[in-house]
Amino acid sequence: MNLSRILEEVCPLATPVFGTPDLNKVYGGLYSEDKSWYRCKFKTVSDDRCVVTYIDYGNSEVLKRGTVVELAEDLQYPGLANKYRLWGLQIPLQQDVMQFDKGRKYLYNMIYEKLIRIQHRGVYCDGTILVQAECNDIDIGEEVAKKCFAEKCKPTFTSENEEQSASHSWSPALYSKRQTDTCQKGDKKVHQFNKQKGRIPFYDQKGDVKRDCQMGRRMPEFNASYVNMLKSKPDQKLVEEICNLKFENKALHENFSVLELEIRKLKLEAQYQKEGYTKQIEELQNSTKSAVEKELHGLASKVATLRKVRGEHLNDRFGDLVSNGIRIVSEGYLSSPQSLEALDRVWEEYSLAQETLRLCEKLDDIENLVNKRNEVCHQLYAYAKEFIDEVDHLPIVERMDSLKELCSTLESTYGPTTEEDDLENIFDQFSEWKNEKLEEYSNIRCETDSSLHMLCSWLNNFRELFDLSVDVAETSDEVAGNVGVLLNSVEVAVSKELTTSLTEQSETDKMMILKAYTKVMQNIKKELQLLSSIEKKYFACTEFKLQIVEWLTKTPDVGQLLSIKKTIKGLKAQLRLKIVEKNNFEESDECDHEQAEKLKEEIAVLRNRVFHEINKEMKEYELLSSLVEKWFPELPLLHPEAGILKFMNSDGLLSSSLERDLLETVPLKELSRKRPLLCCIIQDQKFILKGYSVDNATEAKVVERAARYHKAWSNCKEDSGLLHIMFLFFCKSDPVAYIMVPFYPDSSLKMVQDKCPLTPLEVAAVMKGVAKGLHTLHASSITHGSLHPNNVFVVNRKQGIVGDFDFSKDLGQRSSEHWMLAEKLSILSPEVKNGHLVSSSSDMYTYGCLLLWLLLPNHDFIIQSDGLPEIGAVMDEKMKDVVSKLICTGVRLTAAQVLEQDCFILTELNPAEYDVNVPVYSLNEQPESVSSLNGPTQNTTVEVCQE
Repeated sequence: MNLSRILEEVCPLATPVFGTPDLNKVYGGLYSEDKSWYRCKFKTVSDDRCVVTYIDYGNSEVLKRGTVVELAEDLQYPGLANKYRLWGLQIPLQQDVMQFDKGRKYLYNMIYEKLIRIQHRGVYCDGTILVQAECNDIDIGEEVAKKCFAEKCKPTFTSENEEQSASHSWSPALYSKRQTDTCQKGDKKVHQFNKQKGRIPFYDQKGDVKRDCQMGRRMPEFNASYVNMLKSKPDQKLVEEICNLKFENKALHENFSVLELEIRKLKLEAQYQKEGYTKQIEELQNSTKSAVEKELHGLASKVATLRKVRGEHLNDRFGDLVSNGIRIVSEGYLSSPQSLEALDRVWEEYSLAQETLRLCEKLDDIENLVNKRNEVCHQLYAYAKEFIDEVDHLPIVERMDSLKELCSTLESTYGPTTEEDDLENIFDQFSEWKNEKLEEYSNIRCETDSSLHMLCSWLNNFRELFDLSVDVAETSDEVAGNVGVLLNSVEVAVSKELTTSLTEQSETDKMMILKAYTKVMQNIKKELQLLSSIEKKYFACTEFKLQIVEWLTKTPDVGQLLSIKKTIKGLKAQLRLKIVEKNNFEESDECDHEQAEKLKEEIAVLRNRVFHEINKEMKEYELLSSLVEKWFPELPLLHPEAGILKFMNSDGLLSSSLERDLLETVPLKELSRKRPLLCCIIQDQKFILKGYSVDNATEAKVVERAARYHKAWSNCKEDSGLLHIMFLFFCKSDPVAYIMVPFYPDSSLKMVQDKCPLTPLEVAAVMKGVAKGLHTLHASSITHGSLHPNNVFVVNRKQGIVGDFDFSKDLGQRSSEHWMLAEKLSILSPEVKNGHLVSSSSDMYTYGCLLLWLLLPNHDFIIQSDGLPEIGAVMDEKMKDVVSKLICTGVRLTAAQVLEQDCFILTELNPAEYDVNVPVYSLNEQPESVSSLNGPTQNTTVEVCQE
């Protein structure tokens, strides 16, 4: 076993055999069956393969040269296996292979794992020992010969000193004497057949015979004359005896070498074992000396860990947070106020009465409906007051805050809830489960505390034993007692509590806590929903009570509105007279400039008074519209002369008091290519009047489209990114509708680019405002359809505003390739060119083309086969990415997505350096600074809002 271990360590690192190997040298070979290393010798060698014999076991096989390695000198000792040959037998020359294999198997079965008695008869020059073998008093050679597997022959052998004794190969006398000696020693020289590694040291005797023939040896014939000749020479016996003694001497030396090597190995192994045992003894002694110290140290460490674990809350293990949630949702639950049900019923009756009044078209039925509504309104007022008083005594706000805090805590601890249906009795099941777990844990803690208390008492007694100033009645044996058992019990108790505290909960326990948590969350959300509805109802009742109390005993009157209209009518008459007087005075031959200036001043004062009254009229309309929407839907039917419905349908844009001839306007002929454009000044503010030709069919559509646009603007106002519409009014003498909008001179995108192109930073800021305007429109389901450089305005070169569109045209009529151009670049989307209606997606395509045109001014764009401009020029990568996602045929970015892009998020400008706030115009308030809004003189060409 030691030899095998040495070979396994040495051979993998040894040098493979190169060149011509030495046939007498010992090498290491890798056996093919078990892939282990054994000592071997070469028999034959070819280019890449060789035949080797394993000298310690006797078997041979063919190996690759790479699996044979060099061995050191200390492993160059003779092999442990010997080659034997049965004495007096030979293989017939005419025997075939099958017969030979049968003989081998027969001989194998005879000697396999049996005790064999052998007698040495001689030795060949190659070391093969000639023996006579017996097994159970049966001569093995005789049995093989009887089976005809071999034939008897005259024995012959040659010793190693063949050169000296070649003529004395064999002597019957010597044989007789040798046989006698051997037989006398036969009982002592008993060899047992040894089977190693599954290999049998069996040899091919037929091959040996052939080899002897090939070497030129001849089997001698033993006749009588030859024997007599040997007898006549007594010296021959002595020579032969010397030869045999040399052979035995060599064999003994070899056995001595083997035994000496084995003894050396055994000594080395014994030394190793002794050192190992010595080390183990030392370790055992050291561990024995410090056993108590280690045990106490480990116990102290566990107690420290236990103290830390006990200091922490085991909320997750026993569901303390869930228990607290169960207590909160169960104890402080607020139910619906008693008056809520009656309040909802009366409120529903009130809403039904209001809706009936809103839909009523007959004046005869209005009085009964109003009386019924007023009656229900008084009831609702009483129930609302009762509901408010009841809710005021409920801690709704505190309860909602408590539930929200509890909900946040539970969600942060346990995460999302699961969908559970059968949770009716889960609170009781959870309480029972928790009590069982707490009782179990309490017992474990009590056991731990008891064992630690016993240990503390023992330590105190042990301390007193070593205190010489204290008299101790107990002996040392009584105090020491069985301390090992005590320490072991303490460690067991502490370890048990630590395991219980630190071991992860089972799936059953987790599911129990999760179900209780889910039920708590359901109750919290249900109660929060109830409290939220109560809170909303409370605010609605409070608002109703505050606003309706004024109208419980009276009804709104439109007299104030009619009075304002009458005043406006008188002022307009005076204004017309003054304008006629002024015109006549200017046309007369005698023109007094002072008188003319005086008339102009009087006309300006009258105009300001008219607009002041119009502003009061608009405020009165807003008040009446609010009353109609909330409390008195019958007002438009009772007072049709007030025109309340028209004002409401136009979202507060339509003014029946404003007239074209009351304004001092200047025609803008250069810009009136599509429709009449007029510039007017009201209270030192300049506005543009845009005229639309209308008929009975298009008048209502103009009002509807303008109202939707104005409502979208009203949601964000100055942050909407849209052009503000001031008024909408109709001309009484001509079929024309006028839109009044602010005047931004020289501020259209086209004029700004022609005079001084925007920088990339300014482009990002301006187009961010344009994206806001499109987002405002698209959020209100409005498609612009007419976005082009003349309809986008730039304020202070830092903010873009989207202009309005032609309200007299529908979607299919707004877009035209004639004006949807940016220089030579067509900004009309491919799908619109192919006949599809404009949409929010086509608006974004146009936006992308405008962005590309601003980033690459004066660039000759190449139009591809799909109708899209090529985006191959050098530009900012972020901007290029946005443009490529807008100018495409597939799904395009929306306006909201454009605003989220990095290139627009990072364009925040310094408000102290750039004032980009768009003013909201009013006719009764003078802006702080209108110098940037004042237009040029009448002879100056200006750019205004054009579709």
